[in-house]
Amino acid sequence: MLSNLKIGAGLVSQYFDFSEIHWDRMQKAAIQTLGMTAGSVIVVFLLGLLLGLLLYETNGKDTFFAKLLYGVVAILVNVFRSVPFIILIVLMMPITKSLVGSMIGPMAALPALIVSSAPFYGRLVEIGFREIDKGVIEAAEAMGANKWEIIYKVLIPESLPAIVSGLTVTTISLVGYTAMAGVIGAGGLGNLAYLEGFQRNQPAVTLIATLIILVVVFIIQFIGDNAVKRIDKR
Repeated sequence: MLSNLKIGAGLVSQYFDFSEIHWDRMQKAAIQTLGMTAGSVIVVFLLGLLLGLLLYETNGKDTFFAKLLYGVVAILVNVFRSVPFIILIVLMMPITKSLVGSMIGPMAALPALIVSSAPFYGRLVEIGFREIDKGVIEAAEAMGANKWEIIYKVLIPESLPAIVSGLTVTTISLVGYTAMAGVIGAGGLGNLAYLEGFQRNQPAVTLIATLIILVVVFIIQFIGDNAVKRIDKR
């Protein structure tokens, strides 16, 4: 058995040449991936919360304006949620260039990251609002609470576990999207794994970049799960 392990280790060392890894580039790429994820998740959280609130408040209402607003928002959410990210980032290149002045680099990935993830998170927020007991809302209305008081004193606090859980899922998706964005020049670990790992036939670079992404995902999931446990009082 020991000899088999030695043979296996030898094969791994032959295929993965870790001496070809430039750790300063790996560190820079990891920082770029974290920066793209953090920058986009802040905007996605705000936009997704607004979209989820609009969908929740306008769904099932009888007024023409509410029906129109719900229809428009629902269509936009469904469209941008359905378009594959790699296609969306290509379609948005002209818009991206007009917004950030470039089609490559970490900043150029932000518009596509936000547009692809905010509708997804908005749906998760809407689902969280719908899971709230109607009796709690009716009780707040009976006590004289206005619409804004119901939103920030009832809807958001009561659905906070679902909001945080949805944000965790969305953040993990954003990490994966940054890797795909890297393939077309957005930088980060995906760009490093593709340009240096795949195109230059350096599988050790791809392996380490993938492992770093996995560690980031596990850390995000751990933080999100613990946050939900602390928030959820049920």
